[in-house]
Amino acid sequence: MGWLKKDPLQIVAFNTYGTTKHLYLKGRALEDEDIDLEKKGWFSLLVNSWKRFETDEIRNTPLKVFLPNNTVVLGATDAEGYYLFDEAQPNLNTLTDTEGWLSYKVSYTLNLGHRKIQLNNLFLGKMLIPKTDSSFGVISDIDDTILHTGVVSPLKWRVVINTFFKTPHKRKALEGSAAFYHLLHLGNSKTEANPIFYVSNSPWNLYRYLDVFLKMNHFPKGPILLRDFRTPFDRTPKTELAHKYHEIYNILDTYPDLKFILIGDCGEKDAYIYLDVVKQFPNRIACIYLRSVEHSKRMKRISKVFKDYKEVPVLIVDNSKDAIAHAKTHGFIS
Repeated sequence: MGWLKKDPLQIVAFNTYGTTKHLYLKGRALEDEDIDLEKKGWFSLLVNSWKRFETDEIRNTPLKVFLPNNTVVLGATDAEGYYLFDEAQPNLNTLTDTEGWLSYKVSYTLNLGHRKIQLNNLFLGKMLIPKTDSSFGVISDIDDTILHTGVVSPLKWRVVINTFFKTPHKRKALEGSAAFYHLLHLGNSKTEANPIFYVSNSPWNLYRYLDVFLKMNHFPKGPILLRDFRTPFDRTPKTELAHKYHEIYNILDTYPDLKFILIGDCGEKDAYIYLDVVKQFPNRIACIYLRSVEHSKRMKRISKVFKDYKEVPVLIVDNSKDAIAHAKTHGFIS
């Protein structure tokens, strides 16, 4: 009867961001499907991909969060297993490390039918509070901006192959991108901790996959902001656009005294979204970097859009060396 055995429980805590006075914690309670991100072979990779999207959520279940100052916050998961702690809490900056990260622990409150719970029912999460001496923040896309994905390939076939048939350890980062992001993180003084926010249209089901990719390729740690999963038959692109607009606007609203550098690619809608952001938040965007893509028509279209653009500095990036040189010229890095 081993096939009736239930999987142990876990909580996946997402890297989030907040302020010195506001707690914002998000994650998801799930059954542990024992996904091995290092497994090779097409069948194992396909099974792992299936497990990522065929999730068994722990719905409407009480949770509690433990902050470093022994404060306990109570909450619960929703109908899809997500938890969200969004409330005022004073003096949170006193609980952060030198980079501005607040570490917390989250656990199930109830005894869930004697189910096994991983990690002794204490799961680590982190929330970023940018340092007050940050010179700027960075909001970056992921797909084809720092991670070879293939969103401009016909019928997005490269996206399917890269996502479902490659482990995060085998995925390639765009050459020099991690070094560029570290320079931005350290800033002109080389001693700063400028925050990096990763915003992607990928679903939350790929959170751990992308988190491993960022760690394996030595990108600066930052909040990873994804969206709810849609089926392949859902053809409503406005959902994706709304997600990016919402996340970018929310970051800018959360930190009104901080300027931002926007980094994306020329393949999808990043250029047009970023132009709207500049209009919506005048004097808040320090620069725009857009990675070139292997699609001549799109490259011509984007080049034309920015040909006479003067609102903020814009660079269409062919390689990271050019981006680093440009950032040095504008005083973002040294």
